[in-house]
Amino acid sequence: MLLDQMTLALLVLLTGFLCATVVCVLALCRAHRTDIVALVRALAELVSVFTRYRRKKP
Repeated sequence: MLLDQMTLALLVLLTGFLCATVVCVLALCRAHRTDIVALVRALAELVSVFTRYRRKKP
């Protein structure tokens, strides 16, 4: 067999990651500046929520 299952799975994951990266970069390039600012603010709030949630867990 030319490609074993692990290599094939890694290749599929890498291709998916590359496609997702290209789509995200293109979306950010086409977005309006205010949309990008809102996205960055929302991501910062999301990170703070997750870090607070993690601290509360025993």
